[in-house]
Amino acid sequence: MAAAATGLGPCKLTVNVFSGARTPFPAKKKILLTVTDGNQKQVHRDFHRASSISLQGLPFFDNFGDNYTVLVSADGYGQAGITPVKLSPRVEAIADIMLLSRKADYQFHDARLETLQLTRPEFARVLTAGGGPAGDPFTELMEDKPDALACLLNLFTAMEQIHLPDRTPLHYLREIIWDKCGPDRFFAWADRALVEQVIRCAEEKKFAPEPGVALFHPGATRSYKQVQFGEANVQLTFHENDHRTIDGVDCVMLEPDIDYYRDLLSHALLEVAINSLTHSLSDPRNVYVLRWMAGRHAGVPNFEPPYTLE
Repeated sequence: MAAAATGLGPCKLTVNVFSGARTPFPAKKKILLTVTDGNQKQVHRDFHRASSISLQGLPFFDNFGDNYTVLVSADGYGQAGITPVKLSPRVEAIADIMLLSRKADYQFHDARLETLQLTRPEFARVLTAGGGPAGDPFTELMEDKPDALACLLNLFTAMEQIHLPDRTPLHYLREIIWDKCGPDRFFAWADRALVEQVIRCAEEKKFAPEPGVALFHPGATRSYKQVQFGEANVQLTFHENDHRTIDGVDCVMLEPDIDYYRDLLSHALLEVAINSLTHSLSDPRNVYVLRWMAGRHAGVPNFEPPYTLE
C-alpha cells in the first residue's frame, strides 16, 4: 500500500449533504459518513448531526491514493456517494451529496404547463407541440405516470445543459411521441440536423459513439453518449429509418435516455446495484440524485428539473 507523501501538509474535505428538495439536509437527523482513500483504506466512519461536515488531516499520497470515495447514509434514506473526490493539500475538496428519503414523492408544483410557459418556455414549446388539445398528454402523464413525467423532465433539463455547436438538443425537438414515454426514456421527432450536431460533438470528444447500438436499441441506426460526467450522462439514440416531415422540417425519431454510470468501477466503489445487469429500468429518482451530484462535482450549473422529491 502506498505511504503518505512527505513535504506537503494534510488535506481537508468538506461534505455537504442535501435533501431531495435540493436544500441542506435536516441537521437533526443522524448521518453516517464513510470516507475511503484511493488505496481502499477507510479513513473515516462516524455519525454526524450536521448538513455540512469538515474533515481535516486526511493523508496525501501524490498518486492514485488521493482519489477518495465518499459515502453517506441515514435511517429511512437511500445511500449516496461520490468517487473519485480528488484530495490535495493545496485546496479544500468539497463533496456535495444528496440523500433521498425512501418515502419521497414527486412534487410537480413547478411543472404545471402555465408555470413552464413562464419559467421554461422551451420546455412548454415541446410539450405543447403537435396535434390535439394542448397539454392533455402531459397532464395524463402527471396524473397517471409520474415516473415517466419525471424521466421526461430529467432529460429535458439535462439536454438543455448540453451545448452543441449550434444551440442545445432540446432546441431540435419537434414533437413528443406520447405513447412511447417511459420511466427510463422517451421518444420524439427531432430535426434531422441534430444528427450532424452530435457527430460534430463526438469529433470534439464531448460525446462517444455507442457500439452495437441495434442490440440495445432495436431499430436504431446510431447512438452517442455524453462523456462529461462520471455519472448520469445523456445518451442520444437515432432511428433514422423512422422519419416524417413536421412543419416542413425533415425529422427522425430520437430516443434519449440517461445512464447511471459511465463505467462499472463506479458501480462497485459506490455499492449501487447495476440495473443494466439485472435488466431493470433506470429509476428517474436515482437519475435525479446522480445527475444533480454529478453537476455539483463538475462545477457546472445546477441540475434543477421543475420538480423536487420530498
